[in-house]
This record gives sequence, C-alpha cells and structure tokens, in this order.
Amino acid sequence: MQRSLSILYDRVRWEEKTLLEKAKEKRINVKLIDAKSFPINLTNVNSFEDFGDYVIQRCVGYFRGLHLTAILEAKNLSVVNSFQTSLICGNKLLTTLHLAKANIPTPKTYAAFSTESALDALSEIGYPAISKPIIGSWGRLISLIRDRNGAETVLEHREMMNNSLLKIYYIQEMVRRPPRDIRIIVMDENVVTAIYRSSSSNSWRTNVALGAKVSPCRVNDEIRDLAIRASNAVGGGILAVDAMESKEGILVHEINSTIEFKGASSASKVDIAEEILDYVLQKLKR
Repeated sequence: MQRSLSILYDRVRWEEKTLLEKAKEKRINVKLIDAKSFPINLTNVNSFEDFGDYVIQRCVGYFRGLHLTAILEAKNLSVVNSFQTSLICGNKLLTTLHLAKANIPTPKTYAAFSTESALDALSEIGYPAISKPIIGSWGRLISLIRDRNGAETVLEHREMMNNSLLKIYYIQEMVRRPPRDIRIIVMDENVVTAIYRSSSSNSWRTNVALGAKVSPCRVNDEIRDLAIRASNAVGGGILAVDAMESKEGILVHEINSTIEFKGASSASKVDIAEEILDYVLQKLKR
C-alpha cells in the first residue's frame, strides 16, 4: 500500500512549490493542507482532517506551526519537525541553552530581564554587541549596539513596545568574523550541504531576505561534526544550522527548524527538496 504524507502550510512559498513538484516527480502521494482553513476539535479524536501517514510542518508563523504540531502529535500523528525540536529552535534563548549543555561552541551570550541588567550584560560582553529578539527570523529587530548611548536607545524602544517577549533581552557578543556566515542543512546525522551567506555591501547581517549573497561551502570535518552535534542537541529533524567563523574556530549561533532552502538550492548542487522527501520516506519505512 502506498504511504501518503501532507505538507502543512500557512503561505505557499518557493519551498512548498518545489517540494510539491518534486513529490510529483517521485510519484509520492502528497496533500497540501492550509493551516488556516479548518478548525480542530481538540476533544474528539474522530473529528479530524486526514493528514496521511506523515506531516511536514512548514508554517511561516512560529506559534501557529508550534501549536498545530502539538495538536497533531497529541492525536498520534508523526510530524517533522517534532514539537520539542520546533519549540527549542524557534526560541534563541532555548537554543543557546541546549547548545551550551552539549558543549557546542557558541558566541558569548547573556539573557537579561530588565533594562538595568541588560546594560550590565552589555558591559560584561563589551561593545559592539548584538541584541536579538528571542523569537523571530529574517534579521528582524536585530540591533548592532555600538556603545552605551546606543544601548539605552535600543532598550528604551524595546521597553515601549507592547510585547512581553521583547522584554526578554538576548544579548550576544559581536564575533570578529569574515563578512559572512555558514548555513548547514542537516537531517538528523546526515549533513546534506552547506553554503556561505555573505553580507551585502550596506548591511552587517547575513540573511538572504536582506540581500545576502550565497556561495558554495565545502563541508569539512569541523563543519560536519558541529552540525551533527547541534542537530542531536535539539532533538534532530530537518534543520538549518547557522554558524560563523572566528579566531577560536566555528561557532554555532542559531538553528532553524522550518527551513527556507531557496538560497541554499541556488548555491548547491544538492537537490534539497529531494533530500527532504527521501528523509521523510525513510521515516515512513520504520
């Protein structure tokens, strides 16, 4: 009997279209399900959408995808990535805790819960430093803080925002590195590919959404080892490990759970969509 899977989404991007096209090529029965299009009866397991044998959770909205994953797993459906992995990777503070516990090298990072303690953290780390929201993507609300005056301005703006998550201060050292970082696509312990993301001329950030350029990166032993250890630290799955080169070696600074791979596909000879589907098919055989 042919097994089936579904792709749960809230916005159809290049990645979802590519996954669907590749599934058709491989004659895999895939159903696209819009996460916004139906209610779910939490108390009646028999009143439920048909999601097939396996669910690839691809929601752009972190909280939407996270809570849908919790619901699906509670109803005994298999989801990639899992709730626990999604929870950790979607929160930079939790990611850093798990990386540190696994002795994976990361930039020096502090958490603070008031403007006063955030200023103390910045004094400990030294200027310049980076302030990030604990939840967010595409480089949004990330600030390069060059001095005490700049710190007070950024923190004052954060305090005025009506968002309690923005009052959890996540402060990281500004690592001296080339104007690029490394994105590593890993699926459990299989390192699929890696690329460099180089900053555009008018930005210090390396997000493709902000104009960063991509180029191939050779996967050496250090990169492979770090990616596998990082994957294991957060529970495995289909992940994008973001790392940067420093004088002390490669440091892991983020892990992404709902990966965007358009940029990586353009710089790599690897068919990432096919790798994702093959990964899920292997899960179905178990």
